[in-house]
Amino acid sequence: MSTARILLLGAIAGSTILIGLPMGRIGRISMRTKAFLNATATGILIFLLWDILSHAAEPVETAVRAASLHHGSWVHVTILGTTVVGFLAVGLMSLVYYDHFAIKRSSKTSMGPGAASVAEFQARLVDPAANARRLAVSIAVGIGLHNFSEGLAIGQSAAKGEITLALLLIIGFGAHNATEGFGIVAPLAGHHERPAWGFLLMCGLIGGAPTFFGTLVGRSFVNDTVFLAFLALAAGSILYVILELLHIGRNIGYRELAAWGLLLGIALGFATDFILVAAGS
Repeated sequence: MSTARILLLGAIAGSTILIGLPMGRIGRISMRTKAFLNATATGILIFLLWDILSHAAEPVETAVRAASLHHGSWVHVTILGTTVVGFLAVGLMSLVYYDHFAIKRSSKTSMGPGAASVAEFQARLVDPAANARRLAVSIAVGIGLHNFSEGLAIGQSAAKGEITLALLLIIGFGAHNATEGFGIVAPLAGHHERPAWGFLLMCGLIGGAPTFFGTLVGRSFVNDTVFLAFLALAAGSILYVILELLHIGRNIGYRELAAWGLLLGIALGFATDFILVAAGS
C-alpha cells in the first residue's frame, strides 16, 4: 500500500474523534446528568491512562529482563526508564503550570480601578464556562499526545511492511477515538453558554490531527524511544485531566450515579480496545 493511502487512512482514524464533539453543545441539563457525563468521561480517561502506562512499561520490562540475563545493557534500561519518568513529569507538570499561568494572566487583564476590579476578577476566576473550555483544551492536548503515539504505531507497522496490522490498527484506533471526542466535550455539556462550533473544531483538531502526523513520522522512521516518550507525555497530560475531572465530580455530588458513569466509561474503553485484541494485534 502506498504511503499516501496509509496517511489518508491515518487521518480518517483521527477524524472519528469529531463524532462526539456535538455533545458539547447540549443545552441545560440536570446536575444528575452532568454528574453522570463527567464521570463517564473520567472513566474513559482512566482506561486510557492504564492502557498507555501498560504499553509504556512493556519495553522497559523487556530491557530489564534482557539486562538481567546479560543480553542487554543496563544503560539502555536507564535511558528508557528516565524517558518514561521524565516525559511523564513534563506531561503532568506542564499543564499544572499552564493552568497557573492562565489564572494569573486572567487576574492581570481584569485589574481595573477601585472595588469593581476585585469583583470582576472573582467573576472571571470562577466563571464555569471559561474553566470548562480550558479543561476541554487540556483534555484535547492529552488525547492528542496519545493519538500521536497511536499514529506512530500505524506508521511503524506500515514501515515494517505489516500492512494488515496497520489496517487493523486504523480500524481499532478509529473506533477508539470516537469515544474520546465525548471525553473532550463532557465538561462543556449543560452550560448556558454553548461552545462555538469553531472552538469544538479546534479541540477536535488538537485531539485528532496528531494521529495523522504520528502516522507520517512513524512511516518515515522507527524509533522506540520516541514512541515511549510520547506515551509518557500522553500519560502525564491525561493524569492531570483526571485529577481535574475528579475534583469537578466531587463538587457536583451524586456519588452513586457518578460511580455508574465511571464504570460505563471504563467499559467503553475496554470495548473499543477489544477490537484490536480480537484482531490479533
